[in-house]
Amino acid sequence: MNSILEKCLADLDARLDPAQEQANGEAWRSFLDNELDGELKQGIFTPPPRKPAPPKTAWPNVHTNDAHEDPELMLLSQFGAVSDKLAAGSTAALGVRCNYGVGITASQFCCKIVLMPREQGDLPAPLPLGGAEAVRRALDAGVPDVRAGLGAAVLDTAEMFLDAMRRYENVGRWVSLYHPDAQGPIDTAEVVWGSDVFLALYDEPELLGDFLDLVCDQYEALMRAWFALAGPPGDMPVHWALRHRGTLMIRNDSLMNLPPEVYERLIRPRDQRLFDTLGGGAVHFCGRGDHYIEAMSGLRGLTAIQMSQPHLNDMETIFANTVDKGIKLVGFHRQAAEAAVKAGRDLKGQVHCA
Repeated sequence: MNSILEKCLADLDARLDPAQEQANGEAWRSFLDNELDGELKQGIFTPPPRKPAPPKTAWPNVHTNDAHEDPELMLLSQFGAVSDKLAAGSTAALGVRCNYGVGITASQFCCKIVLMPREQGDLPAPLPLGGAEAVRRALDAGVPDVRAGLGAAVLDTAEMFLDAMRRYENVGRWVSLYHPDAQGPIDTAEVVWGSDVFLALYDEPELLGDFLDLVCDQYEALMRAWFALAGPPGDMPVHWALRHRGTLMIRNDSLMNLPPEVYERLIRPRDQRLFDTLGGGAVHFCGRGDHYIEAMSGLRGLTAIQMSQPHLNDMETIFANTVDKGIKLVGFHRQAAEAAVKAGRDLKGQVHCA
């Protein structure tokens, strides 16, 4: 571990206040246990802010591309984000991850990973294999090795995170290493297959179903390897700057393009399989989700929804199939939540906003 990283981790360790971190965790636990309804302002949960704790050493700015290429810079980047939260007096749950982008699982099916132009500052992106024939070859090859593609970088960088967290007591106790972005079955299928996957929903549903099953096999293998290395995530794991019950945060961004009957027939059974085998959890989606949220709300083990862009949704439909059913909305848009309360909507103490 280089001297800059050592110095920065020592700074972070000294600034983490156990009393404040315990208060943050206890507030989350009370929210997740439905013990705060009468104490919430407008029925919206926000953890108590920390007292700002600025750094006492200079943290370097790490570019996304450089972090992708150098695991020590990945640690500096991720712990640097935690440092920024302490400096700002944030309410966020504190977590770090092996931040190799949305293409981790796709790379294990031999999708090429491309670094974005530096001026964009975006995470790397995968290029699709492209088409049904490539997918058939992937099926013939079977479940990828967990160290294939970016898998080795993810697991080896996790070892470095865990070593740092063992050496710095406060960092190890109060900062969580959460599971990498393994996307979800349909998102990975779209990335690997390419845009023609939307035609395959109708033209080759059996082939797509077989590939979704293979993606589930691969997702499960990667997550089991992850939890064997990093340990179980506990009863309220951190993901991004929030917490939820269960084990996984499945991404379902591709669903915005699909009708609900396709979700029910092809995608929900695979999401359910992952929840059943790995311990339930939360689902993230971008864009519009009101057309499938009722079907999604029936997933066994679903504890929370993390959604973006509420303005693209009929939020009454969303609320009826989340908060009214005891499913949390976490990391929700504050202005949208406050507008709903102002309009007379009871959020039932089930909504977290940063």
